[in-house]
Amino acid sequence: MKSLTWILAILGLAVGLVLAIQSNVGYVLLVYPPYRIDFSLNFLIILVIASFAAVYALVRLAVHTLRLPAYVRAFKETRRKEKGHRATEDALLAFAEGRFARAERFAQHALLLNDAPGINTLLAARAAHEQRDFNRRDDYLARAEKLAPHQAIARLMTQADLLLESRQPQDAIPVVQTLKSLAGKHVGVLRLELKAHQLAKNWDQVLLLIPQLEKREGIEPVQAEQLRINAHIENLKRKAHDATELQAYWSKLSTLEKANNKVALTAARFFLALGGTKEARAILEDSLTKHWDSELVELYGQCMDKDIVKQIERAENWLKDHPRDPYLLLALGRLCTRQELWGKAQSYVEASLSVESTRAAHLALAQLLEKMNQPDEACKHYRQSLALEN
Repeated sequence: MKSLTWILAILGLAVGLVLAIQSNVGYVLLVYPPYRIDFSLNFLIILVIASFAAVYALVRLAVHTLRLPAYVRAFKETRRKEKGHRATEDALLAFAEGRFARAERFAQHALLLNDAPGINTLLAARAAHEQRDFNRRDDYLARAEKLAPHQAIARLMTQADLLLESRQPQDAIPVVQTLKSLAGKHVGVLRLELKAHQLAKNWDQVLLLIPQLEKREGIEPVQAEQLRINAHIENLKRKAHDATELQAYWSKLSTLEKANNKVALTAARFFLALGGTKEARAILEDSLTKHWDSELVELYGQCMDKDIVKQIERAENWLKDHPRDPYLLLALGRLCTRQELWGKAQSYVEASLSVESTRAAHLALAQLLEKMNQPDEACKHYRQSLALEN
């Protein structure tokens, strides 16, 4: 409809011009002695219009000619940018496909075309890292610092991440500290810092970082709990050769942390190894009261305190709720053996074996039978314990 309106308007204008020309009978007389020229007014109008059009065309041509180098440069720049964008897209696609050598080549080509130098140097660094060429990776990171200094956070994040992937936590930690000064404690930086301190086995730092990530919802609760437990266990291992340090660290733990079976088991083993039978027994009894665990109760049978009778009574109370726990039965057998209740000890260990045949139970029964002057039976159980070991 719009096109039809324009056509009708142009046709109307043409008809109007024709009618105007036909009705115009004027003429123009030019005198320049001894010459005299006369022609119609319509011709003059057409001549003026044509002259104006010719001059306008010449001026436009001159302007375009003068601007031609700029047009050529702009055209080449546009083509360069298009090629650069295409090379960057190809590099990203190749990297996503796992074709790292190809991704690096495209990123290099994009860098030659000066397209997104910050992104392409980091992409090339990651591609080189995936190809295990760490020297080339570091060269790209150095180029990123020169070519895109304003993108320092992205470069440092990439550098720290790649260092951690290649198991270089001591090199990554200073990078993360620089990142924190630039970007603050946002979730991505805290996650990198947590990973760095995990790999470096800086467990105190790990314990400090977990609440910060929990506050920002940057870590799953289950993962946070597992990391916290693991950190406490590793710290307990470091204190395992000094009873004072071990006791001091255990005292600092919260009630909830002490109640964890793995933490309690680790602490009890180390206290027991250092001769802290009383402390080990208290830890085991407290933890078993809150959460039943077969490993804990088996260790309880090796934790011989001064008052064995009370330990036996406590274990027999547990037996009411856990009558078929082979480790509880074995623990009772060991405790009774220590108290020289031979018959009772034998019945408990044999009951443990009837539920589950374990090497520890066969070995305990063999040692008990030796004390009861039954060497043949003891040898049989020694052989069975060796068979289970293999």
